Formats: sequence, C-alpha cells, structure tokens
Amino acid sequence: MAIKAKQFQPAKTAAIADMKACFESAKDFIFTEYRGLTVEQITDLRAKLREKDCTYKVVKNTFARIAFTEMEKADLGSYFTGPTAIALYAGEDEANGVAKVLFDFAKDVPALVVKGGLIGGELYDAGKLEEFSKLPGKKELIAMLMSAMQATTSKLARTLQAVADKKSEEASA
Repeated sequence: MAIKAKQFQPAKTAAIADMKACFESAKDFIFTEYRGLTVEQITDLRAKLREKDCTYKVVKNTFARIAFTEMEKADLGSYFTGPTAIALYAGEDEANGVAKVLFDFAKDVPALVVKGGLIGGELYDAGKLEEFSKLPGKKELIAMLMSAMQATTSKLARTLQAVADKKSEEASA
C-alpha cells in the first residue's frame, strides 16, 4: 500500500528524517510487537539488548514504512502492523546474538512477538529468524575451528614423536 500525500507537515517530515538517520546507522533490523509489555519489561529488554550493542526503538508504523522506502530497503510493509518496535543492530558481529536475546525474552514474556527481520539485506520471517538465533556467532565458529585445527596438529606432532621414538629404540637395540 503506497502512502501518497501532497504535502507533509514539517514536524512529520523531520520525524521521518530522524528515523531514517537512526535506521541508516544500523545494519540489521529485527521487528517485534510489544503489545502487552509493561514499561519495566521493555526497560529490562532494552538493557539486555544494549549489552549486545543494539538499541530497541518503538516506531510509528507509517513513518518507519516511509523511512525504509526512502532507504530503498526490501518491502517491509507487512511488518508494520500493530504496535511495532525495532531492534537496531549496528555491531561488528552477526545479529544472531540479538535474535537469541529476543527469543529468550519472548519465552519468559510471551507478550513479546518477534515478527521477522532484515539481516544482511535479506528478509527473515519469524521461523527463519529463530533458526538463525540458534546458530553460533562468528567468534564462536572461529574458536571452534581453531580448537579443531589445534587438536589435529597436536595429534600429528604426538604421532611423529612416537614414530621418532620407536626408530631411535630400534636403532639402539
């Protein structure tokens, strides 16, 4: 549904510009519905997300839709129904840590509904986003790879040392 107006009020135009500037600073977006959450619960969620270098912003659907359209992002109109808040992630790592925080919080507080997200320019529905949240992050994957490589090289070193020891025993006997 396209929004057409002959002229926006200056306050609304400024609000859309501010929202667009805020969105441009983020690289990944996770859309949630916060209906039924108390102020304390939203404050708690914001604190948990802040630890992951993420901000949680309640948005006006019309303004957000216009801002994303001006930014030429994917068609996100279906996510802007009902009371919407967006987790804006601007960190260096993958956003799966942010998704994990949101889904863990939603288990404790079922009023929070994760609608979907825009991760790396690709649209994720709620199911795909939940699977994404279960994946290990980039740092964990690197640690796993390094530990596997270290185990392999140390096993090779022990095997070569055992062969060398056996040859030296045979030579001395």
